[in-house]
Amino acid sequence: MTVSLRAIKIAFATTIAILLAQAFQLEYSVSAGIIAILSVLDTKKSSVNTALQRVGSTILALGVATILFQLVGFSTLVFGLYLLIYIPLAYKLNVEAGIAPCSVLVSHLLLEKSTSIGWLTNELLLMVIGAGIAILFNLYMPSKETQLIKCRDEIEEKMKQVLIGFDLILREGYTNQKVEILLKELYKDLKKAEKTAYTEYNNQLFSQNEDYMIQYFDMRQQQVKVLAEMSIDLSVCSLPTKQNLVLAHLFHQTADQLHESNPVVDLTIDIKSMLNDFRNSDLPKTRAEFENRATLFILLNDFTRFIQIKKEFFEQQKID
Repeated sequence: MTVSLRAIKIAFATTIAILLAQAFQLEYSVSAGIIAILSVLDTKKSSVNTALQRVGSTILALGVATILFQLVGFSTLVFGLYLLIYIPLAYKLNVEAGIAPCSVLVSHLLLEKSTSIGWLTNELLLMVIGAGIAILFNLYMPSKETQLIKCRDEIEEKMKQVLIGFDLILREGYTNQKVEILLKELYKDLKKAEKTAYTEYNNQLFSQNEDYMIQYFDMRQQQVKVLAEMSIDLSVCSLPTKQNLVLAHLFHQTADQLHESNPVVDLTIDIKSMLNDFRNSDLPKTRAEFENRATLFILLNDFTRFIQIKKEFFEQQKID
């Protein structure tokens, strides 16, 4: 949520909460506005969860305060005793979000030296109005779907360029600095995309399969880690062997098919075929050829893991 949108929501929610509290002729009506300010949060889910916490916390706070004020009396020391009992209970019951505003409401009871039904109802309604109006204003959140699609496309394009870079390294036998730059950018892009996906997830109260983009970017993060490992091994594959060219072709083929909906069935078959070809080909004749072949075999196993990550993701989405 942008700063300007937050400012607009807070201004309107606060004003309406105060006016509504005044319409119900509640005392300390400004407190409803303060509660509204505290309850306008970044996402729909956080707003709803916090509001429910605060209502529950209000009941707890008023209950503890009523017992103490009735038993011991109305004084600052008793208010301190209330805090010593209420705060640990709030944390224990997972309603700690209400500690500050609820204690302000309890201070009204201290000032009025009363725990009558009328005053308890007054304080509870202040909380309900303030938190409720904040929820209503937070029901509008701009969708980040377009931003997520853009992130997805940019990430897939960079992953394609990494794979094409791998192809060139194996074919031409030189280190491609562009690959290292792209991998660093991918780490940053995926962190940013994941954060955006979580925000969108927390703004969907009833949507089906609402965590899809979180799972998708998590899958891509796992794949990028594998690509980073592969880039290290690629630096020692300098011999122009047949196996180099076959694996290079496989990288290029994968780059052409690296899109969200690809179940990677054909690529899995191609990898199995290449593994069999490696096993059945003539043994290396020199130490350099042996080291090159061993590294290629490691690369192929890592690439199998790269493809398997996508395959498991695709199968999981079919189940869901």
